[in-house]
Amino acid sequence: MLRIHLSDGDLARVHLAREPDPIWETLLSLHHLASPRRGHPVFTHWRRTARAKLASQRLTGPVRLLSALAPGSAGYWPDFLTPDASARGLEAALDELRATSRPRLRRELVRLTKTHPLPSWAQGLASGDRSRTEEVATAFQLIHRTIITPDWAGTAKTTEADRALRTRILRDRGVHGLLDSFRPLMVWQPPVLHVRYPEDRDLHLNGRGLRLIPSHFCWGTPIALADPALPQVLAYPVAHPPVWVPAATHDRRPEALAALVGRTRARVLAALDTTATTGELARRLSISAPSASEHVAALREVDLAHSQRMGTQVIHTLTPLGAALLSGDLPPHRRTA
Repeated sequence: MLRIHLSDGDLARVHLAREPDPIWETLLSLHHLASPRRGHPVFTHWRRTARAKLASQRLTGPVRLLSALAPGSAGYWPDFLTPDASARGLEAALDELRATSRPRLRRELVRLTKTHPLPSWAQGLASGDRSRTEEVATAFQLIHRTIITPDWAGTAKTTEADRALRTRILRDRGVHGLLDSFRPLMVWQPPVLHVRYPEDRDLHLNGRGLRLIPSHFCWGTPIALADPALPQVLAYPVAHPPVWVPAATHDRRPEALAALVGRTRARVLAALDTTATTGELARRLSISAPSASEHVAALREVDLAHSQRMGTQVIHTLTPLGAALLSGDLPPHRRTA
């Protein structure tokens, strides 16, 4: 269990990341590629296409490099791999990574070797060899460009659905309501956020606040930094449809949606472009609350909508598939043998 202690000053500095974090998504995506026979079913199609892309670009070396430094089976990987500047984008993050001090490189890599042996080339990285840090930065660039950038819009839709829900809760119930909304991943018992975690420790923020990062590729449990002195973040998994298919086409006409699902249901789907309670949907569309609830339930059954109870209210949002259907950005038909 990770216990994050938040003072009043910390609560005032809790905020949600504005978009998926390119560094965290790149590292965590590699964890889903680590084993050829295992992995979460929701990423099955993505794993197949990602492996094919990496093979065609001959990026086995960069994948092995980052996987050695941040193994999916490890309870720890060096914090210098996930710099705070990633909130400003990939290039800002890599600039900070390149500038990592020699003492910090050595300290964090030595800690990793206590549980996972490193290849011989890591000695140069630990000694501050700038050519080695440049290799790490280049590996991030190549892998991100190959398996993250092409599907960035889909990744953003997945995380934005969660972000929209959390933002709504923050608006309606404040930061206490926001922190309480993460059950069962985290349990908010003021002033401590209890995070389901593989390591037992306490983290005191001491007024620095916390950046919450909804992550497409994070799975199972949230992930925090190991060094308590750094600006603190918490990457956490978001809800996915049963199968996430990133590839998309734009050859669907949004106006055909009503013919597909019915006029009222299409209006409900469109209204969910902004999070809403059942009552708010009913008022927006001038329909009864039972009718709104019935239509949302039907959309939820086919993974177009997601509902989550928050206190006495149920808040509805679009799933990534629902957003794709609404925009006409649908996955292509794939032939099966």
